[in-house]
Amino acid sequence: MSCDQDAETRHVLGCFRDRLKRLIQVEPLLDLLHFLEPDRKDRIKAKFREEGDINAAAFLIDEIIHSKNYARGWSRELIAALETVGCRHAAKYVLNSPPEPTEEAENDSCVRLIDLLQLTLVSMKTGDVCAHCRALGLLTLEDQENIMKLTENQGNIGGARLLLKRLVKNEAGWFSKFLQALEDTEHHDLVRELRGEPCNEDGEVAGWSLGRSLPPSIPTAEVPLSKALNPHKRDIVLRDYQMEVARPALEEKNIIICLPTGSGKTRVAVYITKKHLERKKQMGQPGKVVVLVNKVPLVEQHYKAEFGRFLKHQYSVERVSGASQLKISFPQIIEQNDIIICTAQILENSLAKAKNGDEDGIKLSQFTLMVIDECHHTKKGGVYNHIMIRYLSQKHKNQLLKKQEKSPVPLPQILGLTASPGVGGAMNQQMAEEHILQICANLDAFTIKTTTFKEEEAKTPYKRIDPFGDVIKKIMDEIHTHADLKPLCDPGTQYYEQWVVQKEQNAAKEENQMVRVCAEHLRQYNEALHQSNTIRMSDAFRFLNKYHTEELKTKSSPDEEGTITITDTERFLFTLFKDNKAKLQELMGKPQYENNSLAQLKTSILKEFSTRERARGIIFTRTRLSAIALCQWIQENPKFDEVGVRASYLIGGGDQSVVKPMTAAEQKDVLNKFRDGQINLLIATTVAEEGLDIAECNFVIRYCLVTNEIAMIQARGRGRAEDSSYTLVAEAGSGVAERESVNEYREKMMSTAIVKVCKMNRADYEKKTREFQMQAIIEEKVKIKKKLLKGMMKEPPSKISLSCRQCSVFVCSGEDIEKIENMHHVNVTKQFSKLFTVRENASLQERLLDYETNGVIACKNCGQQWGSMMLYKSIECPCLHIKHFVVTYSSKKKTFSKWSELPIKFPAFDYTQHADLLVEDSEEEDLETD
Repeated sequence: MSCDQDAETRHVLGCFRDRLKRLIQVEPLLDLLHFLEPDRKDRIKAKFREEGDINAAAFLIDEIIHSKNYARGWSRELIAALETVGCRHAAKYVLNSPPEPTEEAENDSCVRLIDLLQLTLVSMKTGDVCAHCRALGLLTLEDQENIMKLTENQGNIGGARLLLKRLVKNEAGWFSKFLQALEDTEHHDLVRELRGEPCNEDGEVAGWSLGRSLPPSIPTAEVPLSKALNPHKRDIVLRDYQMEVARPALEEKNIIICLPTGSGKTRVAVYITKKHLERKKQMGQPGKVVVLVNKVPLVEQHYKAEFGRFLKHQYSVERVSGASQLKISFPQIIEQNDIIICTAQILENSLAKAKNGDEDGIKLSQFTLMVIDECHHTKKGGVYNHIMIRYLSQKHKNQLLKKQEKSPVPLPQILGLTASPGVGGAMNQQMAEEHILQICANLDAFTIKTTTFKEEEAKTPYKRIDPFGDVIKKIMDEIHTHADLKPLCDPGTQYYEQWVVQKEQNAAKEENQMVRVCAEHLRQYNEALHQSNTIRMSDAFRFLNKYHTEELKTKSSPDEEGTITITDTERFLFTLFKDNKAKLQELMGKPQYENNSLAQLKTSILKEFSTRERARGIIFTRTRLSAIALCQWIQENPKFDEVGVRASYLIGGGDQSVVKPMTAAEQKDVLNKFRDGQINLLIATTVAEEGLDIAECNFVIRYCLVTNEIAMIQARGRGRAEDSSYTLVAEAGSGVAERESVNEYREKMMSTAIVKVCKMNRADYEKKTREFQMQAIIEEKVKIKKKLLKGMMKEPPSKISLSCRQCSVFVCSGEDIEKIENMHHVNVTKQFSKLFTVRENASLQERLLDYETNGVIACKNCGQQWGSMMLYKSIECPCLHIKHFVVTYSSKKKTFSKWSELPIKFPAFDYTQHADLLVEDSEEEDLETD
């Protein structure tokens, strides 16, 4: 072949790149491409192992197109190799002899059909079908061997998947041969399904229920293959169980859909939304849908992955959250769009405005369908419940209006989505049923629809010898003796944590600084014990060392005049750690003392990545610190690198932890990399358990973490792939495995309760839910009255005073405190400025609207942090955090975690007054200078 023909082949490869990458089998092809250098082949093979056939094929094509160093005639070798490995369809494209457009479109439709019906097709007898496909020339001998090997290792489904993947790479005509192979192996139902023929008395096709017509992508006698696909329209295809749970909603009934995580409940909601809007249009009525979520990232996710993806070609879809930067008001967005995806709080704020007569408010009557995601949060105190109380109140008023023969106010249809409604702490079956009925009542649900899937059992390892933990416990015993403390439970447990927190709060109120500071240090040692039981001893040591180093820094003299005092107790505590530091460092270097949970986790990860063709998993852990530490441990261990583990962590965005939070952008970046395959192991806190769209996983590990049955079901549901595994790794005696057993019992209790509720007599069900609804309405009215009364009874600021939580020094009167934007409590008096120092706040540099935080303010006397220094419209404002103070209120000393807990009405910050004072001071300084 001439150089001109090689150049033409490069051009053809570029033209058909997107199609060829889906037709080429990279692994067998590379063995026959002798014009490729070994190092280039190695790079392509690595791409195949990490990202699969399609990305590796694209990489190979790009490599050939851009390299000019191949020997003359390489294109002939490429075509011969493609034909040899069975990629004859790809070879025709490389020869610039593609099929006719109609033939190509028909083949594309067949490929699409196989993809749509894969869930049903993988039930075939893989071995029999594989043998017949080989005899019909659809598979090579190597294909057959690979499929049978995978069937032996991963089961029938794994082999069937590979068989289907290989079939669609054949040239046009493969579909009819595949049907023949299925007929020959007596898979008559599958053949009828693929041909679109009726297979039951109702004329329904297997895999399609409720009398729906087949979507355009399914070839039938009336719809030729060449016209089957519409590239501008995405079809919503539901599986049988999805259509079953959707049925009452399609009949305009309020329902709750309860499906496990990863089983497509959001897709069901999209389908219901589409049918709802189509029905409204046919009736000549306006239709408007609001989709409510409880987390900001879910707004964008539902838009991109589901509602926008499937419906924006036909309807106007918009998303709104606190992170949105839209130039028009929320009511305008509602008016101008058919589907609005927003956080529940934004809707609640607008509903409240409408009730108060604000023109910028909206009403529930403006919507015809309301979808509530993670609807198990519709309970007392939650924003979902506030919205539903408005709904139930109006429903009750409508009943009165009907009696008066007046027109009722229209209300939207309700669709609740959840992976698990839970049992609400129920101790017996009757209480579990009451909880399910309460959720149904809160959502005004006609029924709750669900299905179940088989799950695997959890596993637990054994306990270890722990000299590192023994040293920490010895230190804690010395602190107990020093402060005369007698703990009621063993150190290293959550119960101990609760006990020591209570001790610290009581000591702060009693101004017992010795006990208070000892309790604070005990809390850190307790956290270190937890870490040594779950992550490395070195991580626990670094945590303690960092804490003591930072505490010592706060005790050092500030730049200004004055000294910070160190008490005898603090000196004792610092010396105690210093004396044991060398022993802890020595022990952390001995791997034989590492916790067995970590060894079990290592075994589990290596097993998953060694036995699966493409492993992708999530490890759930309790704290941000442990998520980061586990990620570092994996990245530093060469054993994980050898099996292809690429790990990253995912933690929450709140700032209540000692660990710097992840921003929404950072979370999105990690999730995108996980979805694209750049990351194949995610170590996450509970932020990943609920709602967030995380790419399909084939294993989930809950590492020393158990919360409740809802979280357990959601975490387990993250293993969305077939043949996925769910494992619990826990230290013996930690109580984790026992609590997981309790959750499994509660899950069974919940499933039984749902079944019983679904089977209830309709009259009994409606009577019970109506009772719950009336109770909720009355309780809300009482709550509102109490809130109004409480607001009227708020005390003046002069009733309180603040003192330092650590050294008890008087800080200020409540009269010195003002509020910025009804949120930030500041003290800008000159007297207060003499009591604190400002330290750098390197970990938090937030720019928020008209203010920013510049540093930490701390007590001049003891170094205790008091809050942060804000810059509000160019004025420095010391912002106080109530948790760092003891509040004297009505002669009683109390501690608070939030300002909202204080029944005190503080005045708004007077910016003009303080700006004028600053200008006057500046002018006086200028005069003195002159």
